[in-house]
Amino acid sequence: MRRSSPLSSSLARLGVAATAAFALAPAIAQTIVIAPSAPPPMRQEVLPPARGGYVWDPGHWQWRNGAYVWLGGHWRPARAGYRWVPGHWVARGPQWRWVEGHWAA
Repeated sequence: MRRSSPLSSSLARLGVAATAAFALAPAIAQTIVIAPSAPPPMRQEVLPPARGGYVWDPGHWQWRNGAYVWLGGHWRPARAGYRWVPGHWVARGPQWRWVEGHWAA
């Protein structure tokens, strides 16, 4: 029976940790979106029937190629112990900055 040395075990754990860090990096990375003007008024959405284990992420205006484009809402898988905070636009001087939706404890 082959035994692993403490060094090889440590290297294996380090490899797993590094892989996990790289896998999570895209989820943590954010793109800053700044628009020169306020978004149009929110659109009224007809919510589809509720789905167990999901939360509603409402539609919003996205700044794309120099213009606002409406993205409809959708169901997002719920996370136990967290609540979904929808994305929203915030005025910053004469410009508007998009704050990405996120989970809060």
